Amino acid sequence: MIKVLVVDDHPVVRDGLTSMFAQDPGFEVVGEAADGAEAVRKTRALQPDVVLMDLRMPGTDGLAATRELAGTAHVLVLTTYDNDADVVAAIEAGATGYLLKDAPRDELVRAVKATARGEAVLAPAAAALLMKRVRAEAAPVLSRRELEVLECVAAGATNRDVARGLFITEATVKSHLLNIYAKLEVGDRAAAVTEAFHRGLLVPGRKPARDVSP
Repeated sequence: MIKVLVVDDHPVVRDGLTSMFAQDPGFEVVGEAADGAEAVRKTRALQPDVVLMDLRMPGTDGLAATRELAGTAHVLVLTTYDNDADVVAAIEAGATGYLLKDAPRDELVRAVKATARGEAVLAPAAAALLMKRVRAEAAPVLSRRELEVLECVAAGATNRDVARGLFITEATVKSHLLNIYAKLEVGDRAAAVTEAFHRGLLVPGRKPARDVSP
């Protein structure tokens, strides 16, 4: 029998999860907690096999509680948030898994069983976001010249403007742009600028180092 601790600041959510697992003979709900601090205390006292942890809670949140329980309990984050920052933060804090609250009952049951075995569990949306984050971090870094070209393009400069401002030929500008597209995995200059801002390669409001005004 898998012992579960349910952690969520919403009583209705806690009641629903507790009722669901209480009806399954393979689980025993050993307790509930309304915030991270209570979750840590009850985990240490009750020693559940799995802690179902909400992320956003008043006081001590789920991330802080997960970090404090790292290495001592299997934490399955159960949240409504599926952005890459939350996914990465939860995994770095020591969570065994990350699932969304809209997951079907069968999927949640399987996830809790897998978490109890120490297996990593990720919601499909969370896995996709994590994959995108890893790929972005592993992507080749733009050279200084490529960044200069992209800054000019982001400022609205044409290839001719860029060539004049950087004292290079238009053919060289086109070559740099093709390299930029390949590294950022995009197909045109607008997408390259958007992706560069997304990755933090370009900073909003920063003007190009060279004058590219027509």
